[in-house]
Amino acid sequence: MSALKILVIPGSLRTGSHNAKLAAAAAYEFAQAGADVTRISLADFPLPIYDGDLQNKSGVPKNAVNLKRMMGSHHGVVIVTPEYNSSVPALVKNTVDWVSRVQDPHEVRGQVFRDTPFALAAASESRLGGTRALAALRLILTACRATVVANQLGLSFADQAYDDNDRLKHPADIDAMTAMVRQLIETAQHMM
Repeated sequence: MSALKILVIPGSLRTGSHNAKLAAAAAYEFAQAGADVTRISLADFPLPIYDGDLQNKSGVPKNAVNLKRMMGSHHGVVIVTPEYNSSVPALVKNTVDWVSRVQDPHEVRGQVFRDTPFALAAASESRLGGTRALAALRLILTACRATVVANQLGLSFADQAYDDNDRLKHPADIDAMTAMVRQLIETAQHMM
């Protein structure tokens, strides 16, 4: 059997982003668990702000279609989201909004969310570790009928969370990452 394919999506484009760093750490952990990992940047899939009139006039943008198909070609998806003003940033929400509008032949609109399990993580320099954004993103994805695994990682004090090799150094963070990785792999295998 071929390796399980996991797609890791950092929800930040900022240089030096704690969430991009956490996405890299998650990709490493999935690879260590035997998964075939793809880590992308949403900068490679630029999308206009979602507008129903724009969709009616021009259709769903090609980048949304490409990203949806990339998600669908993987067995599981990890989204690592920043937290802006106690919620999900516009980049992440807009991406979900557009991808949920994609409907390939012989499927319902947004089917990729029903067919692919998701895991969520966030990193923040604050004590809460992006947990409010995780709650908001979980609500958004479940509204799209996605399976979102229960284990997630809210990385507190992200500026102090890594060793010299950019690996998580605190036992509680390592345990949360391990549980998230294990649960997404098990859920993806069950849904195959």
